Amino acid sequence: MPSDPDAPIRKIVIAGGGTSGWMAAALLARCLVDAVKVELVESEAVGTVGVGEATIPPITRFNETLGVDEDDFLKKTGATFKLGIQFDGWGRPFDCYTHAFGKIGLDLQLGPFYQYWLRSRAEGNPDNLWNYSINALAATVHRFDRVDPGPNGQFAYAYHFDARLYAAYLRDYSEARGVTRTQGRIASVERHSANGLIASLTLDDGRQVRGDFFIDCTGFRRLLIGEALAVPYEDWSHWLRCDRALAVPCESAVPLLAHTRAIARSAGWQWRIPLQFRLGNGHVYCSAFMSDDEAASILLANLDGKATADPKPLRFTTGRCREFWHKNCVALGLAAGFMEPLESTSIHLVQKGISRLVGNFPSSPGDEVTPRLYNRQMLAEFDGIRDFLILHYKANQREGSEFWRACREMRVPDELDYRMQLFREGAQVYSAQSDIFPEGSWVQVLLGQNILPRTYHRLADSIGSAELHEYMSRVKGAVVNTVRKMPSHADFIATHCAMDAKGQ
Repeated sequence: MPSDPDAPIRKIVIAGGGTSGWMAAALLARCLVDAVKVELVESEAVGTVGVGEATIPPITRFNETLGVDEDDFLKKTGATFKLGIQFDGWGRPFDCYTHAFGKIGLDLQLGPFYQYWLRSRAEGNPDNLWNYSINALAATVHRFDRVDPGPNGQFAYAYHFDARLYAAYLRDYSEARGVTRTQGRIASVERHSANGLIASLTLDDGRQVRGDFFIDCTGFRRLLIGEALAVPYEDWSHWLRCDRALAVPCESAVPLLAHTRAIARSAGWQWRIPLQFRLGNGHVYCSAFMSDDEAASILLANLDGKATADPKPLRFTTGRCREFWHKNCVALGLAAGFMEPLESTSIHLVQKGISRLVGNFPSSPGDEVTPRLYNRQMLAEFDGIRDFLILHYKANQREGSEFWRACREMRVPDELDYRMQLFREGAQVYSAQSDIFPEGSWVQVLLGQNILPRTYHRLADSIGSAELHEYMSRVKGAVVNTVRKMPSHADFIATHCAMDAKGQ
């Protein structure tokens, strides 16, 4: 390959497979197949984390962009549908609320629906906010259907799937479209002496894989972005204190939920993710407040079925690279950074990263302008998710736990502190351009964890009490009628997209 930094990019090399590597390969094959060659290097001897099985709604757009058939994808990956996340015990120990996807209610005039709900609540309406959400109600009664979201975009869904099966699915997709897979372990990374650009990867058997542009999907090892290019890693563990996780599958349970569960424990939380053929479970915890043995004991004692493997340990430091694109290398997935799976954002950040790379594809390996835009956008998105996750920990009222007390008393980033003050004072929230989660997501977590506003916005006084009551009743009735027509989640999957008994 030429060392000229201004030469056109002819070949992209992806270092590492797994979900992030094959997502990158698939989108590149779909969008740039006639412009560049793509080679992915992976070793079967290098394990993958493989615990990320829950997603958020933009994953549906990624699959649509690839042109995959949704039912076929669901069958091949053992997937189920996800309408939101249920948080148990995150405010007070017995509190329970849902971060439901899609919009809640129906906006009226200039004001968002939740402002009218706050006013109706002040006037004696006993219904909670989630009574006006199709997603929240359907998740509560374990129902699902593909519902036309309408002009207000009320209905949205994501998936629970087996991450390894999704990677295998995308591998088949990518190789069918010309992506080359090379089996081998990366021993070293070579750089051009004149300009510092990555030139090639050397495998442990001496083979060299040359390229013009490289994507680092080597996980926590960060072989390219960290070891070869020495991009620093920013540690966020003073805000997001959990640093370990245990993951274990167990037998399926009924009913088949259409949401993820995040259950607060004494020094962290436990996830429960329903797939067609098993349940995915994990315990995320802080080693400063809990031993590994205690964490395993809590996890195994709180499964809904018999464990089918031993718990798999994972150690991590929350944070991100200070640059995601440096020289002729972009980091994706765990190589770019890690934030615990509390809001199922890991796969989404891979999607954003590769989508932005395709949308801002560089003119040459030495392009120094485009990376600045990419980094600015991705840094803002990572930081926005970080603040959203911190909110869950900061806004807890759990007593008798040093971990939760420390989370409650920590100083949070200034931007998050301002958002919390703004909501307390006048029930206002806003979405920055870089926010992955919309205003409704912030409202649900703030209210769900008992951050209550002093008042509502005066726009909600623009209608009379009788009209307000009729409006709230009409919206609630529409939600109830929509959900009533849905089949059960299990029946929908059995009819449209069930994996067969052999796991096919």
